[in-house]
Amino acid sequence: MSHKRVTKRKAIIAAGGVAALGAAAILLPQANASQDGGSDNAATVKTLKAGDASDLAAQLEKLLGDAFAGSYYDSEGKQLVVNVVNVEGDDINIDGDENQVIVQAKKAGAKIRQVDNSTAELEAAAKTLKKEATVPGTAWAVDPKTNKILVTADSTVTGTKWDQVESTVKTLGAGMATIQKSAGTFTTKVAGGDAIFGGGARCSLGFNVTAGDGSPAFLTAGHCGVAAEQWSDSEDGDPIATVDQATFPGDGDFALVKYDDPATVAASEVNLGDQTLAITEAAEATVGTQVFRMGSTTGLNDGQVLALDATVNYPEGTVTGLIQTDVCAEPGDSGGSLFTQEGQAIGLTSGGSGDCTVGGETFFQPVTTALEAVGATLGDGGIGAGDAVGGEEAGAGAVDENGDGVDDNTGEAIEGGGEEAGAGAVDENGDGVDDNTGEAIEGGGEEAGAGAVDENGDGVDDNTGEAIVGGADENAVGGADENADANGHDQNDNGAQDGSGVTESH
Repeated sequence: MSHKRVTKRKAIIAAGGVAALGAAAILLPQANASQDGGSDNAATVKTLKAGDASDLAAQLEKLLGDAFAGSYYDSEGKQLVVNVVNVEGDDINIDGDENQVIVQAKKAGAKIRQVDNSTAELEAAAKTLKKEATVPGTAWAVDPKTNKILVTADSTVTGTKWDQVESTVKTLGAGMATIQKSAGTFTTKVAGGDAIFGGGARCSLGFNVTAGDGSPAFLTAGHCGVAAEQWSDSEDGDPIATVDQATFPGDGDFALVKYDDPATVAASEVNLGDQTLAITEAAEATVGTQVFRMGSTTGLNDGQVLALDATVNYPEGTVTGLIQTDVCAEPGDSGGSLFTQEGQAIGLTSGGSGDCTVGGETFFQPVTTALEAVGATLGDGGIGAGDAVGGEEAGAGAVDENGDGVDDNTGEAIEGGGEEAGAGAVDENGDGVDDNTGEAIEGGGEEAGAGAVDENGDGVDDNTGEAIVGGADENAVGGADENADANGHDQNDNGAQDGSGVTESH
């Protein structure tokens, strides 16, 4: 199974964390950086990567409150566009400075656009559709680019069914929703990422995770989870995993499947065919973002996020809270991985219409929602693959004789430092055992570069000249990229520099 299942030989634990920042802490520094010298209120729209735009959108949603009416990523201009609506009856002058919240949002680097429909109005319209137009073969989601609800009806919606949907859309009022026909049929994509087999069905593994009880597991589609209880990594092979939780239809389409062998080490990565991409974190989808899908039938395909919080009426029942995209999929791709170039886990393939010859609409279960529902964390032990175990990000070159997690030379905290990470330990032979105490070093051993000397933090052993496993080698999976930002995202526009092969030009 190419999602890397190996027998556990020893645990390698990397200590580290990400600070949680409030809206003010994130927005104010950006606001200061975006001001020009001519005016206190002057601001420029920032050029952002998709992952950074998603983070900024989440912060602005909290800041703007009821005035926030959705956002999307302009992939051509690499800008975040934020919709705002007035909630007090008067037009908002988005070019003026009387509304300090709008001014702050602009200074944060977003492009502000005034629209007519509020989030509350769009949600109310969606409830009307659910009540009056829940017809198999239909789907709807909010399109922030048009500030309307996009209603799609597949080829099975004809006659009185079409009339029912069309008339409901008209009752919502002009400018609230649009309706379109799809040439295909909305179905889940079971045919029987990596192929998994169960009960005569074939699906795809989504992302390896760690269950709430610490056991290794993976996420896949819920309609796969209800189709069979046990799953194998080869056709007619022995089961390797058992369904623990599954939701379908209803509030999502996801399943948590636990590996039967508790010693399984399930790497946090996606198999791209001839190489793998490390998955660093789960992230929310942003409309307009380029995304990639991996499935066992059609392999690697890409497209854009079109809409969020989609409701899809499959023949088996209604599923809510999905991501709508133009990425193709075919039977057997169900449960497969949807992710970004930077290694963010976005979704699990649910279903849709069309195929990879004619195209169509495909819907995905958000990974963030699935993780929260099943109580799992992404990656081995909750640490996403790609988290540094060496290199500058993990305090390479730092000196910490007393093991207190503080660099003796600079007085600054060492990321991944402290006694828990083996700080202050001496391991000349790299066997993972402290030469002074004879005790095992947590995070030690040759696999973590124990015994290496790296004064300049370049990921190369100063004594041997060889790359340190887990160090800052820019070609190492999970290693720190010298061009990467604090989140491990490569800052070059020509794609990932970690050997993933997933680039903007794919």
